[in-house]
Amino acid sequence: MNRATPHTLGAIALRFELELRGGDPSLAIDGVDTLVKAGPTRIGFLANPRYRAQLADATAAAIVLRNGDADACPRACLIAPDPYVAFAKIAALFERMPASTPGIHPSAVVASGARVAAGASVGPLCVIEDDAVIDDGAVLGPHCMIGRGCVVGAQSRLVARVTLVQDVRLGRRVLIHPGAVLGADGFGIALEKDHWIKVPQLGGVIVGDDCEIGANTTIDRGALGDTVLEDDVRLDNQIQIAHNVRIGAHSALAGCAAVAGSASIGRYCLIGGGAGILGHLSLADRVTVTAMSLVTHSIREPGEYSSGTPIQPNRLWRRNAARFKHLDEIARRVSAANKEPES
Repeated sequence: MNRATPHTLGAIALRFELELRGGDPSLAIDGVDTLVKAGPTRIGFLANPRYRAQLADATAAAIVLRNGDADACPRACLIAPDPYVAFAKIAALFERMPASTPGIHPSAVVASGARVAAGASVGPLCVIEDDAVIDDGAVLGPHCMIGRGCVVGAQSRLVARVTLVQDVRLGRRVLIHPGAVLGADGFGIALEKDHWIKVPQLGGVIVGDDCEIGANTTIDRGALGDTVLEDDVRLDNQIQIAHNVRIGAHSALAGCAAVAGSASIGRYCLIGGGAGILGHLSLADRVTVTAMSLVTHSIREPGEYSSGTPIQPNRLWRRNAARFKHLDEIARRVSAANKEPES
């Protein structure tokens, strides 16, 4: 864990409106860590009740937890309604972001028709093409490529090797991790007799404010119209977002999820790792899709949804898999039996 300028325990409690029980408010805190590893100058946290037994051996300066767990804590407590949220805010105090200096690195290539704000930072070996705009405070890490007609909003940060192919518009404070590609062609092809014809992808990508896009994630530009991420959407690593998808504000998708073309995901949705959503479907607001599920029809009501076969011993799975092809026959027999008149 990175070390940073110390903050006092009392100042942290006051800043994040947490109740401090016990401990020395003037104690300097120099970091955060797990419940087991946090030492006498660091803050730990308890969010999952499964780890409650670890409180007895904790040595942290203070522990962020719920009021109901305070009696079991031998250390100072920071009482929070949601310990995980509180811990995230405290941890941000100790995050050390790489320094960036406004200006354009000598090795960068910037087209004459591009506009780079004086307060932006363009790193080594970046390429910025005509009609691209880099707004004030934006940071482009090494090897980023900003294509024609792209806009990088104020205070956005592209960590390294991020590619905006064309007609990609990022809002403010967008964070994109290495290897992500936004604005590549969507998978549009039409079969004419015995060969494929490529369908031109004429749209762009719009990313709202405060979004985060994980490493090696891909977001295709629209075929007609734009692919859209509304404000505060969070995408994990290695996610595929196809052309003309729309993702509502404050939704989050875990790693390796895939969303097919023209699907629409509502606000505050949670999509588990490895889940798939077929094209042209709609998900209502506040839908949760659990990991490795496949969404094959639109979901109109909020709630938690799952699909797939849970893992089981191979011999048992093989027997059940052999019976899958008989399910329709069995269902017909049950239905017919239910219709037979009682003797």
